[in-house]
Amino acid sequence: MPRRSKVIGLPAAGKEWLDAALVEGNFSGYELLAAELKKRGYDISKSALHRYGSAFEQSIARLKVATEQARAVVAASPDDAGDMTEALMRLTQQKVMQLVVDCEIDTESVDMNKLALIVSRLSRSAIPVKRYQAEVKSKLRKTLDAAVAEVESGASVDPLALIKRVRQEAYGIFDEAPA
Repeated sequence: MPRRSKVIGLPAAGKEWLDAALVEGNFSGYELLAAELKKRGYDISKSALHRYGSAFEQSIARLKVATEQARAVVAASPDDAGDMTEALMRLTQQKVMQLVVDCEIDTESVDMNKLALIVSRLSRSAIPVKRYQAEVKSKLRKTLDAAVAEVESGASVDPLALIKRVRQEAYGIFDEAPA
């Protein structure tokens, strides 16, 4: 069995710094990172950092792809009839299946009941989110319609005050009190 990575053994603060530095440096400059870590009291080679950074970069890339796919699913299914939940469940099922195949996970060692429970919870959690989104959309529509009617009535309207009122009524965003 291979040795455990020294990077994984870093304390939380050191690992957080390293992760941020890797992202900020676009996953390059491993010699500089190794030197900085040495100054901080951690002796980790640039090769070990590169191995860790490569895996970390791939994880971030996979997360970005999954996020983009989720956005595409949302855009492709704008109705509230449950199609969104079905699409998300299918996407989740596809990702789980891909994970099982890519990692060569023995399906006998995976508790499929727990996996099904996760998918079920994902489905149930989507319903209140969709309800909340519909409420916000309705509230925004009413607020904007009232603002448009006010402007069309020919009344003298302060644009900044109107924007602030719409922001407050629709989103509950209030200006902070001056210090």
